Amino acid sequence: MIKSYVAIILVNWNGKKDTLECLASLRQVKSQKSPPKVDQPLAEKVKVIVVDNGSTDGSVEAIRNNFPDVEVIETGRNLGFSGGNNAGIRRAREQGADFVWLLNNDTVVDKNALTTLIDACRDSRVGIAGSKIYFASGREYHKERYQETELGKVIWYAGGFIDWENMYASHRGVDEVDKGQYDKTEETLFVTGCSMMVRKEVFEKIGLFDEKFFAYLEDLDYCLRAKRAGYKLLYAPQSVVWHKNAGSSGVGSETHQYYMTRNRLLMGMRYASIRTKFALAREALRFFVTGPSTHRKAVVDAFTGRWGKA
Repeated sequence: MIKSYVAIILVNWNGKKDTLECLASLRQVKSQKSPPKVDQPLAEKVKVIVVDNGSTDGSVEAIRNNFPDVEVIETGRNLGFSGGNNAGIRRAREQGADFVWLLNNDTVVDKNALTTLIDACRDSRVGIAGSKIYFASGREYHKERYQETELGKVIWYAGGFIDWENMYASHRGVDEVDKGQYDKTEETLFVTGCSMMVRKEVFEKIGLFDEKFFAYLEDLDYCLRAKRAGYKLLYAPQSVVWHKNAGSSGVGSETHQYYMTRNRLLMGMRYASIRTKFALAREALRFFVTGPSTHRKAVVDAFTGRWGKA
């Protein structure tokens, strides 16, 4: 029987509105009892930690005023997703957390999202577990495709795939309306950092996120490291989260394109086959010669070792 201290970590960077909405949804999670099939509480203690990455929008004051029970860590500067989460993880470990739930601040969670994630980790071989994640209603990529009743039930993540030939990671079920087609708890190739439950022993064995990434693909890197260390990665569909999607940087923005281009090269050179590494090098050369300035900068930085925040 798991009876644990769980730390929930959110990283905030000028996302006051989203963070406050996420914290409001977590209120019911903290008071929620275990699922009916479980006869004892899964968590004895649940604590929420917000890491603020140097916000200038009044986030810190608003969080402290509205959620006095939430611990706020002020980093004073933007450490990115990886550095911000690492600051929160260090604090959670200092306090003796058995599990750490990394959760994007631009999410809203179902009341059972936490208890079902912990339940998925009953097997000690499971190092990381992730939720079924929907697009928040009206934030779907192609919302014109769906009926009004389907909004909020369109899948953003239901497990992960990795295309090693082209060094792309993708979400299973993305853009599909949920009709129960991904309701089976099963192992997956990676868990998205949008909602990632990590057992404390994983941190003890493989360490924290690699801050070279700053933002994007650090979750994929972490999952691959955990898998290499012998842990199972689990998709737990009974845990449900709604995601507003790229609230900080925006999908398709120059920031998003830069980090995805640069970090994909880092991932490929670290994990891919020799053949794929050569293909990535050719692609990088093409970006450098004919690509837009954002891609050129990403390629130059990757091959000159300029990692972290750009």
